[in-house]
Amino acid sequence: MARILLIGGHGKIALLLEPLLAAAGHHVTAVIRNPDHESDVAAAGATPLVADIERFDLDQFTNLVSGNDVVIWSAGAGGGDATRTMAVDRDAAIRSMDAAARAGVRRYIMVSYFGAGPDHGIDPADSFFAYAEAKAAADVHLRASDLDATIVAPSRLTSDEPTRRIDVEAAASGSVSRADVAAVIAAVIDEPSTVGRTISFNSGDVPVVDAVRAAAGEEKP
Repeated sequence: MARILLIGGHGKIALLLEPLLAAAGHHVTAVIRNPDHESDVAAAGATPLVADIERFDLDQFTNLVSGNDVVIWSAGAGGGDATRTMAVDRDAAIRSMDAAARAGVRRYIMVSYFGAGPDHGIDPADSFFAYAEAKAAADVHLRASDLDATIVAPSRLTSDEPTRRIDVEAAASGSVSRADVAAVIAAVIDEPSTVGRTISFNSGDVPVVDAVRAAAGEEKP
């Protein structure tokens, strides 16, 4: 079983992911910014670690990730402030990748979104633009790294009940429950064939594990 560092440990997806990872026997350290959230994370089966990753330099990040087997980036600034979005979703994310490489933590899983990339097509006047730019830069940096990386790219997130079934073949973004996103991340950890892949998905009809394996069998982007 793996020692997992989950950055963004109090996010809605993270709180659904932590019990799945704990049930699979993994040891999860969940990085959070607010100490008031420690009890929620602990109740979900992870060990909380309070750290302000927005302010961490490369040395601090290297210390943070050292000793783990897997890094999962599920953090985000939450939108609204373009400067902070760039600081967290782009700059801190990139530092975490560089730190993982420096510390010899090769397995890295990025939570992105369906359609992310330099050609995202978001209007600069749209409030989503800064986030789209930040995620594009982070994903590009991760693909160019030597890490054993997988990018998980769900479509529009909902709070629906999990179905444990997704669609990895859709050409356009639809929607998917956060609980099913958590299930995809958990499946990716145990599927080494997903290294080097970007898995974009909606809610669908194929069981998560089968869909993840099918996506991993496709050509690398």
